[in-house]
Amino acid sequence: MTRTVVPFGPQHPVLAEPIQLELTLEDEVVVDAIPGLGYVHRGIEAEAERRPYDEDLPLLERVCGICSVAHAVAYAQAVEVLAGVEIPRRARLLRTFWFELTRVHSHLLWLGLAGDAIGFEALFQSCWRVREDVLDLFTATAGNRVIIGVTALGGCRRDIPDTLQPTIRAGLDAVERGLAGIAPFVLGSEAVARRLAGVGVIPRNVALDLGLVGPTARASGVAMDVRRSGYAAHDELPVEPVVETGGDALARTVVRWREIGESMRLCREALDRLHRLPGPLATRVPPVLHGEAISRVEAPRGELFYYVLADGEPHPTRVRVRTPTFANLAAVLSMLPGTQMANVPVALLSIDPCLSCTER
Repeated sequence: MTRTVVPFGPQHPVLAEPIQLELTLEDEVVVDAIPGLGYVHRGIEAEAERRPYDEDLPLLERVCGICSVAHAVAYAQAVEVLAGVEIPRRARLLRTFWFELTRVHSHLLWLGLAGDAIGFEALFQSCWRVREDVLDLFTATAGNRVIIGVTALGGCRRDIPDTLQPTIRAGLDAVERGLAGIAPFVLGSEAVARRLAGVGVIPRNVALDLGLVGPTARASGVAMDVRRSGYAAHDELPVEPVVETGGDALARTVVRWREIGESMRLCREALDRLHRLPGPLATRVPPVLHGEAISRVEAPRGELFYYVLADGEPHPTRVRVRTPTFANLAAVLSMLPGTQMANVPVALLSIDPCLSCTER
């Protein structure tokens, strides 16, 4: 049987960011896949090691615009460990609210792109229309739509006053109405199921062996969620991981859809606890630090890991970021062999890759 090597990317209609896959085909079936990275490397880690700690926050938020809150919280937590400070309860609840709203935003964005990839334009437009309601909530609470800049070292730089809560709750109601309208096209659509079922299968044992994270791992039956460690306000807002066992693109879609509902619940519970809660927004963090610290959070795509080393200078000596997509790209080598060439875009998109995060 003749083998053909076909380049997929770095420019492709289904890719929001550039990545190249060197695909080896036998007829129309993939037998090997080699990823090629490096198209959007920006040197953010090196730049973070030249800036004061507080000036690193707006820089690291731009590692990824979609999950900017995750990067800000992960970095801030590492610095707070170095400083030996505990942030106020109000700040922990605020971080959780914005973090979970970011997860809703990210999953809706991905679901819209997935709908576009399978030719379901109505689903794409519906998801992004509901996402606009989420972005309106960011605007109302933080003054910006995507990179909202609410996290500060030692707490938060913005508050959600009680007078704003009725507006926020009305916005959450609008989001949930939109989600209810989309639900039949996600969970009950035979066309979606036929297009996604059996595509890009990752068995549970493979997910464990490769160290996959986030919805990609949970869709293969791995009940792992960093939120269970209790960071931010998750000690009082517990989370039960959303798990599916199919391990295919459909299972990954269902996991993300169900996580949207869980995040909406957490947003409402955080607002309930913020109501009439006294207290400051932040604790002072000294400008000079010593030691090393790690921080882990559950970003929309999975575990986000930060390492910060300090040696008494007014800037960190080392900042190291390990992103969820870096862990999940290993799945591409496992799930693409045996896949029809026509299903490669859907399989790749189903892990929700973020190349800006990965390459930094």
